Amino acid sequence: MNTASVSLGASVSSQSRIMQLTLAALLGIFVVGFVGFSHIDAVHNAAHDYRHSMAFPCH
Repeated sequence: MNTASVSLGASVSSQSRIMQLTLAALLGIFVVGFVGFSHIDAVHNAAHDYRHSMAFPCH
C-alpha cells in the first residue's frame, strides 16, 4: 500500500511540474509577444524602460 501511494505522489508531482512549466512558458510568450511588440505607447514604453534598467540590449 505504501508503494502505490508513493508512485501516485510522484506521478502527481511530475504532472504538476509540467503544468507549471507550461503556464510559465505561456506567460513568457505573452509578455514578449504582447508587451514587447505592443503598439500601445504606454505599454511599450514601460517594457522599454524596464529592459534598459536591466541592461538588456533592445536597440
